[in-house]
Amino acid sequence: MTEADAALRTVAQNVRAARTRAGLSLEELGRRAQVSKGALVGLEKAQGNPNLATLVRLADTLGISVSALMQGPTEGRVRVVSAGDVVPLWTGRLGSEARLMLTTAGPCPVEVWRWQLQPGEDYPSHPHQAGVVETMSVTAGSMVLVHDGTEHPVEAGQTVTFNADVPHTYRGAGVEPCQLIMTVHLPPGPGAGP
Repeated sequence: MTEADAALRTVAQNVRAARTRAGLSLEELGRRAQVSKGALVGLEKAQGNPNLATLVRLADTLGISVSALMQGPTEGRVRVVSAGDVVPLWTGRLGSEARLMLTTAGPCPVEVWRWQLQPGEDYPSHPHQAGVVETMSVTAGSMVLVHDGTEHPVEAGQTVTFNADVPHTYRGAGVEPCQLIMTVHLPPGPGAGP
């Protein structure tokens, strides 16, 4: 079994388990996440190749993190992750990429992403569930955050935070690649305590 096959099996098992915990049928999950029932059936059978947008919509609908869909059981109390060990979840036509490095455990998980945006390349994101907050720290280059239609330039050494429940786009700006670390703060999932 290849690494990609193993990853797809893990996603399939995690989607099925999260859907079952939430008490959702395939039809209802598909309707809420705007994913076809056929795609969900294939995904739960470890078939197909879901893209980042599909995984984000499923995670948002199920009230869990993207990495909760992708990761097996955690090992130990300390986890070190190298960027080279993490496959990009999105790659742009100009060479941009997004890597989900890890997600913290607990009732309000935080995803940690490493992004590289090439000048002129963008990634449009659909609105997330209410309560999701994104924070981006630009470590090199520059970018433009388009939040609900308004552009916000962000330069190296600057950090921006925003409610992600409206349409938003990340765009590389300037003449060199933009490097940034993004955290996605998720609201408490189903069954989480106060």
